[in-house]
Amino acid sequence: MSDSAPAPHETLIDAVVDEHADELVELRRDLHAHPELSWRELRTTALVSARIQRAGWRVTELARTGLVADIGEEGPIVALRADLDALPVPDLTSDPWASTVEGVTHACGHDVHTAALVGAAIALGRVHEAGLLPGRVRLLFQPAEEVMPGGALSLMDLGALDGVERIFGLHCDPTLDVGRIGLREGPITGAADHLDVTLSGSGGHTSRPHLTEDLTYALAKVVTELPSILSRRLDPRSGVSVVWGIVRAGSAHNVIPATGRIGGTVRMLDAIAWAEAEKMVPLLVEEIVAPYGVTARVDYQRGVPPVVNDIASIAILGRAVERVLGPGGHVPTQQSLGGEDFGWYLDRVPGAMGRLGTRTPGGPTYDLHQGNLRVDERAVAVGARVLACAALTR
Repeated sequence: MSDSAPAPHETLIDAVVDEHADELVELRRDLHAHPELSWRELRTTALVSARIQRAGWRVTELARTGLVADIGEEGPIVALRADLDALPVPDLTSDPWASTVEGVTHACGHDVHTAALVGAAIALGRVHEAGLLPGRVRLLFQPAEEVMPGGALSLMDLGALDGVERIFGLHCDPTLDVGRIGLREGPITGAADHLDVTLSGSGGHTSRPHLTEDLTYALAKVVTELPSILSRRLDPRSGVSVVWGIVRAGSAHNVIPATGRIGGTVRMLDAIAWAEAEKMVPLLVEEIVAPYGVTARVDYQRGVPPVVNDIASIAILGRAVERVLGPGGHVPTQQSLGGEDFGWYLDRVPGAMGRLGTRTPGGPTYDLHQGNLRVDERAVAVGARVLACAALTR
């Protein structure tokens, strides 16, 4: 632990989270059993709202889903954020709290994020009640992180960051042991966009490709050539990555189809390349398909910027982790190409996101966005303590 004695509010946070640890795990299991997709998080919002109001928070529920909550009377505002939505992925576990909603599960750990922030809210409510809250804290229970450009923008449009001087968040990391927080100065995630390309031609018989437009061949050219060309037209240090998740064309072996579609993501490490890619991709697609006589419609949906951790904020988060977990509680982590709409908040105010370890030491390593994801539920209490302490650390 830190060499200095814990402050009274830190001791109180520990005691309150310990007191409610079982409740928080049950909340996480409830949320996992009843996942809700982006913009449909009605039950989740209602559960969270009721619980944190009991802890003394002033709650403002949003028009669709999600909520903002405040505590404290005056002074600077520190914000804490969790995301509420699940993914359209089937639950492949056999846990008693497995998803009861067919084809939907919390495969990214947002149930953990939400339960941890509820735990922080309960602890901070007690800190306020004890007269130990130095300023104000705001909670953002955000909908729709899993869809681009993300629910963060809707909260910002409603003034959720008004008066906020700093914001913190945590994201589950199933490659990191429970009891560890991954920290990094600067960018910790990448920019991420959605790309859909639809090709159209007259179609025809596969015996006569010279009398029509060989649309499937042209589609394959876009699949293979766009990633390589784009990586050479943008600064290679940006780490641009184009990966396809949808390839659809045709319904018979001997028919050249008249339409075909591919869809995927465009990701990169820096915001400069992110700004250039949106303009460059449609031009490159046109160049690739021009020799084949097909027409291309490109739908490029700008998604989210990189999450860039502010140096001062990551230092604060590091001190909070040390107070909760000791000096070895935080470890370096690498930038990923995963997208996170927390980046929109950090475009407006300084802040930081850390990676919350959810792997049982010695246990299997899972991947996010997979239906077999399991977490070590001790991470809920760890996240609650770290978030509560980060809100009060200077």
